[in-house]
Amino acid sequence: MKMTRLLALLLLTITTSVFADEAGVKKAIEAAYPKFRVDSVVKTPYGGLYEVFLGGQIVYTDEKVSFLIAEGRLVDPKTKKDITGERLDELTKVDFNSLPLDQAIKVVKGNGSRKLVVFSDVDCPFCKRLEQNELSRITDVTVYTFLYPIEQLHPDAANKSRLIWCANNRVKAWQDWILNGVLPKSVGTCEVPLERVGELAHKFGVNSTPTLFFADGRRMLGAQPYTEIERMLNNASKK
Repeated sequence: MKMTRLLALLLLTITTSVFADEAGVKKAIEAAYPKFRVDSVVKTPYGGLYEVFLGGQIVYTDEKVSFLIAEGRLVDPKTKKDITGERLDELTKVDFNSLPLDQAIKVVKGNGSRKLVVFSDVDCPFCKRLEQNELSRITDVTVYTFLYPIEQLHPDAANKSRLIWCANNRVKAWQDWILNGVLPKSVGTCEVPLERVGELAHKFGVNSTPTLFFADGRRMLGAQPYTEIERMLNNASKK
């Protein structure tokens, strides 16, 4: 009994110490960078480094916060795994089932069995490349496109988004525009969810287009090759 109590006390002391260290690092980072919210602090098994997740990115520091490693990649030399990349994948995952898909343009390809969400700016050249060169080569997927105009870069994007969303057939209007550069001629009046989509994008840290989300909650940035999108779709459908 004494040994059991001693072991429990030792474990409690170790656990409290770990949390105290992590809490101390969190407090120091927030004091140094008050504009950023620190989402989590975790001690890594690598050289006493602490992983700090803030502002949608991972930085590393020591227990005294005597330095910061920003925009660097932590790689396991034995397995060659990109530890930073894997952790970012986990930390930036979303609950796919919570997404308001009724605010997106729904395009079904083939049997539509796999699910993909895309945040897209109508005037973004990379979004057009994604649709024309990559997604056009993928089938058996349902693509939900959230129209997310970044007006600082494309001043007319919001207006074009309204034209497409309020068209008599918004799926056709979207494909005509993104594939062929043709806007709808006849447009109805309707409520356009651009503000709500903007709030959603902010909530999930979407600050560039295209940004893709898969059914397992993982995200992908940019117009990646269709083979990589296929791989992510297949991995997500297995879970």
